[in-house]
Amino acid sequence: MALHAQETPVQGGTLVYLEQQAHTNLYPPAGGFYPNSGILNQITDKLTWQNPETLKNEPWLAESWEINADATEYTFKLRPGVTFSDGTPLDAAAVAKNFDTFGLGNKELGYPVSEVITNYDHSEVIDPLTVKFVFKAPAPGFLQGTSVIGSGLVSPATLDLPFNELGDATKIIGSGAFVVESETLGQSLNLKAREDYAWGPKSFEHQGRAYLDAIQYIITPEDSVRIGALLAGQADFIRQIQAYDEPQVEAQGYLIHSAPTRGVNNNAVFRPDNPLVADIRVRQALTAATNTDEIVSTLFSSHYPKATSVIASTALGYVDLSAKLAYDPEKAKALLDEAGWVVGADGIREKDGKKLELNVYESLPQPQNRATFQLVSQQWAQVGVKLNVLAGDAGSATTDQLDPLETPIRSAMVGRADPDVIKSNFYPTNRDALLQKGGLNPNAQFVDEDLNKLLLAIASEPDNAKRLELAGEAQVYLLDQAYVIPFFEEPQVFAGAPYVHGISFDAVARPSFYNTWLAPR
Repeated sequence: MALHAQETPVQGGTLVYLEQQAHTNLYPPAGGFYPNSGILNQITDKLTWQNPETLKNEPWLAESWEINADATEYTFKLRPGVTFSDGTPLDAAAVAKNFDTFGLGNKELGYPVSEVITNYDHSEVIDPLTVKFVFKAPAPGFLQGTSVIGSGLVSPATLDLPFNELGDATKIIGSGAFVVESETLGQSLNLKAREDYAWGPKSFEHQGRAYLDAIQYIITPEDSVRIGALLAGQADFIRQIQAYDEPQVEAQGYLIHSAPTRGVNNNAVFRPDNPLVADIRVRQALTAATNTDEIVSTLFSSHYPKATSVIASTALGYVDLSAKLAYDPEKAKALLDEAGWVVGADGIREKDGKKLELNVYESLPQPQNRATFQLVSQQWAQVGVKLNVLAGDAGSATTDQLDPLETPIRSAMVGRADPDVIKSNFYPTNRDALLQKGGLNPNAQFVDEDLNKLLLAIASEPDNAKRLELAGEAQVYLLDQAYVIPFFEEPQVFAGAPYVHGISFDAVARPSFYNTWLAPR
């Protein structure tokens, strides 16, 4: 099928978008889940826009800003005339209420604190179009934090609702180019263009209403059904294309859209509270027993670069640590021998009457996660370690994931184009990937104070050069302690019909349909 040569955008039409999973809660700081962000990116705007080419923050709803020398005060001048779709002005008071909620949470209504905001103290409304944010300690990541999906601005009326009501998309009132028209929970969602929208990012050539009239989201879990609908002309754009399906899509003239997430790579994380992996030599051995070249070449495509550090090569502060991730099964065997694990009659290593047998649950949102861990299981078996890959939708999965005795390893990744992403993944009061004391597991005993100090330093260092150095130190530390085995740099991979133009992605691969248009078929 030939690509359409037409370059002039056409107004009108409905984009049929097939999503693999249903959205969950649409409170903007919950937008890290890709099905959530695919909706929030269309119905909310942000103070700033992070240019995905330069990673610089540019004006959007904020026309300008000032930051004091130690990054404890940020003052934003707002664009005049912006309103939420319920008619409420998007003014300094509304912005202040949003960030007070994001930065402090709201226990009464059940709102958690945003993981991208650190050291927040309070807001000050200077005048109707000027708002100041004050922090208890330096918050160098805050400017970038105003551009992320988790900082999408919603009407004050939305934030007056209990958190648990925001799984209903019709209750999310934003200022975006689209508004929610109707929803069948768990099945479909209809957005329509907002006719009076006139405030896209300042650097966009397009400033009026969206070209599309509407977007129809349909939840379609089966990969083959999504692809079949796309190729049959029943859908226009689909998310989550597996690498093995890419050739089939491209062979028929359809387009693969791959965007980097620029954050913590797709990886396996150890829980050191589990006695089987508490010994650093065991974790080092399992790192050396993991052949990421085989994982990438067997299961993935060129859109999935092999990981060479904890964070992606496209991430801010990345350091190439390939040498620490070398595949060396003989080294793995020697380390396990040294740690006292002896190969038993069944080929599985034993020590003190216990077998070196580990469990991991597949992560349903991540591409080919089950197949990845099944291949890792084969690799580890070569050095005498048994890895059981459990179904991600098992009834016990949620509770077991928070019990290191049940689940000594878990899958993790997080996208954000700022060094704070490392803190987001590993700090106890954020995503707590290691299950440290003071985090998600109330019974946790393990704590790494040196790591936590390093993570807090990244989030609090106002000098950018020093902050990037700290990010490098954190990557080195995480690999030296063998807490993480990075697999690949995770993209978001979509497929679209050739008549779909103007698809764009933010700095961490969330799609935006503001500039999207449909050429005549």
